[in-house]
Amino acid sequence: MTDHENSHAPGAATGPATGPATGHDAIAAARTALGIELGSTRIKACLVDADDPSTVLAVGSHEWENEFVDRVWTYSLDAVRTGLQAAYADLVADAERRHGIRPQTFGTIGVSAMMHGYLPLDEHGEAIAPFRTWRNTTTGAAAAELTELFGVNIPLRWSIAHLHQAVLDAEQHLPRLRSLTTLAGYVHRLLTGRSVLGVGDASGMFPIDSSTKGYDAELIARYDALAADRLPTGSVADLLPEVLVAGEHAGELTAEGAAYLDPSGELRPGAVFCPPEGDAGTGMVATDSVAPRTGNVSAGTSIFAMVVLERPLGGLHHELDLVTTPAGDQVAMVHCNNGASELAAWAGLFARFSAASGAALDTDAVYDTLFREALDGDSDAGGILAYNTLAGEPIAGLTEGRPLVVRTPESRFTLGNVVRAQLYGVFGVLALGMRVLADKGVALDRMFAHGGMFRTAGVAQRFLAGALDAPVSVSETASEGGAWGIAVLAAFTGSASDSPVDLDTYLRTAVFGTFAFETTTPDPDDVAGFASYLDRYRSGLAIEQAAVDAMPLEGPAA
Repeated sequence: MTDHENSHAPGAATGPATGPATGHDAIAAARTALGIELGSTRIKACLVDADDPSTVLAVGSHEWENEFVDRVWTYSLDAVRTGLQAAYADLVADAERRHGIRPQTFGTIGVSAMMHGYLPLDEHGEAIAPFRTWRNTTTGAAAAELTELFGVNIPLRWSIAHLHQAVLDAEQHLPRLRSLTTLAGYVHRLLTGRSVLGVGDASGMFPIDSSTKGYDAELIARYDALAADRLPTGSVADLLPEVLVAGEHAGELTAEGAAYLDPSGELRPGAVFCPPEGDAGTGMVATDSVAPRTGNVSAGTSIFAMVVLERPLGGLHHELDLVTTPAGDQVAMVHCNNGASELAAWAGLFARFSAASGAALDTDAVYDTLFREALDGDSDAGGILAYNTLAGEPIAGLTEGRPLVVRTPESRFTLGNVVRAQLYGVFGVLALGMRVLADKGVALDRMFAHGGMFRTAGVAQRFLAGALDAPVSVSETASEGGAWGIAVLAAFTGSASDSPVDLDTYLRTAVFGTFAFETTTPDPDDVAGFASYLDRYRSGLAIEQAAVDAMPLEGPAA
């Protein structure tokens, strides 16, 4: 997520509220579900009433940033620990402030985090190489070989691509490798002792067979034959976490896990866990888009669209990933490594200007001012191009990125056009991938959007509708989807034995029944203007590549 986020979850500030007695009683009786999500710039904790997950009882957060170390995008595992503890302590303090009680246990807990990447562990569950996030694009050779072998697109960021690249490079840690997981799986294992993943998160590690809701056995066999004698285990399946679907029991909080999360000693062990999920899955839950013909766009440090398919897509499409919902249904994913970070950098520049001028504006006011100005820009951004590529962008054929603003002497250089170009730039690569789905005849009834950039009503949502040429809906969860989404999945696990329904039914009846969605239909001028912008954007990718060639990064190769 970007820094332009609301630290309050739905129910905390804008959603359904609860009176102090009700909140106190729910917390005291552990009729609660706790969700924790490790996002790209913030670790968030969200506590909901298990009987009514639309009611948020408390929230907590901790800011953190990825690091670029030896040309690898990473987070230290020490930062994971301290960040989780800080976010949890913030939530406990919020619960006490609102309801006069400090939680000591919960009914259910769920953990979510950024998907993909590479987190290899030894026989003791200790990391044997730095955690490599989804943002790394150094797995080109491995991804290409696996895509040809499997007949399905294996993106650079997938865990199997990272593993195979390590195999190709004969990395020194491989003989000690005994398990491989994601960030959510790693934290879940620390808290419960179990090496499991929700099917949605697992689908970003290795392809899933939707009929079995487990790893594709045929592709496992193909990889085992390819990597014979180069893995420290008999099969790659031995390295991967067990796969679970939404609603299944995924372990309980151990005494060690409680101490890890809450060093104060107040938190008691025993709470039941739902399967750990990726941020894509929690985004689908947070926007009520787990049924076929629904989709959502999540905009943060990265930006991606998820479209739940009615039928198999067929064919190989390098712009698309095939992943699943938390229930195991097939999803086409358009994932872009670069989202709103460059937009946030520009907002920071204007915030500093306002402070230097003696008329300081807070971050929200800066965003609101800039976004409103963008509405006065030309529909095609006045001929200005903006590339938000801090990192490589596989869909666009870029192994590295260089943020750029490009114009000609004929471009209409106004503040409104510059900001609109930046907003369009966030959606540029996403639109290239979504056009592939449209060409395949994939139909959408609903497209939802969430992420901090949608907090300023009627701006980013409107431009996204123009970019996709489809109606876009935003709910009160728009700026705080992930932690709340995993809390809802935790509540679903807690309710599974009481009322066995499928996830879609549960969301529609128990969670979103009273939620209001604001829907924006595409403006014809925006559709035409963005189409013109996208044509220039595609042609201008050559400028991006030239910048990468002309401005090499410093430091040793990864």
